[in-house]
Amino acid sequence: MTTVTARAHTNIALIKYWGKRDAAQMLPATSSVSLTLADFYTDTTVTFLADQAGDTFTLDGHPQPVPAKVTAVLTEIRRLAGWSRSAQVRSVNHVPTAAGLASSASAYAALALAGARAAGLSLSPQELSRLARHGSGSAARSIFGGLAIWHRGSGDSDSVAEPLPMPNLALRMIVVVVSAAAKTISSTQAMANTAATSPFYPAWVAANEAAAQQMVAALAASDFPRIGHLTEQSSMQMHATMLAADPAFTYFQPATLRVWQLVQELRAAGVPAYATMDAGPNVKILTLAAHVDAIVAKLTPEFGQQLRVTGPGPAATVLEEHP
Repeated sequence: MTTVTARAHTNIALIKYWGKRDAAQMLPATSSVSLTLADFYTDTTVTFLADQAGDTFTLDGHPQPVPAKVTAVLTEIRRLAGWSRSAQVRSVNHVPTAAGLASSASAYAALALAGARAAGLSLSPQELSRLARHGSGSAARSIFGGLAIWHRGSGDSDSVAEPLPMPNLALRMIVVVVSAAAKTISSTQAMANTAATSPFYPAWVAANEAAAQQMVAALAASDFPRIGHLTEQSSMQMHATMLAADPAFTYFQPATLRVWQLVQELRAAGVPAYATMDAGPNVKILTLAAHVDAIVAKLTPEFGQQLRVTGPGPAATVLEEHP
């Protein structure tokens, strides 16, 4: 049987994905827009074996119980391939796992590409996006490099991502790793609780869907102040829905708030810097290449060893393929 190793990079949502309208099909409540990052990625190797009873899964060299979402992706691959062979899956994360740095996005995008190729499937990027979505919603976007929009869609077939043209801007993202520890509340759990109990959630869904289209227009116009404003607004509105949930919760830590404060000080001084967060305490700062040094200088006294500067990353790709 063919063994395939694929690499996919994490992405950070500029316009957020938060909540599902159909958990079984992993259909999002709203569309979202993301930037794939160059320096955080997952390598995954998949082999299907006719004589193996049951799937196996190894993460960073350590055997693990097979996660249900890995099974979901493998089950869909087997359905498309028309067979029932078990899989060996070996994954290596070059990004902290479950820390709000989108490790699931890169992990399931890499699994989708490696698994499909190992099964002999020839899928289009949109078909791979749909497949990756069965493991993690944000993985639908990590099939693509640079900027991507994940369309809310009407159902399973058209809730897929597609690439967006890069603006005439030297986009950079500074990642501030406040904590590399695993989250105490998973994204899946937090999303479900927020959607079910937050009185702010319906308003957020309406505003975020509109913001996705506004972001597409801002990117096409290379309007960085507008891009940054929409990015920060979407993040803050998402986290506000969690604060209003029952029980209320937040991923913010004291250091998280300090980073936000420093970003506001930078912007007040004329430096274009905009903060965003996903489901975790770590802050990402969207800026332009010409301003990276000023931002790093501002943050280094307090967060020097916790800073990573990165830029747009590539699409998911096959690294190795052999019998």
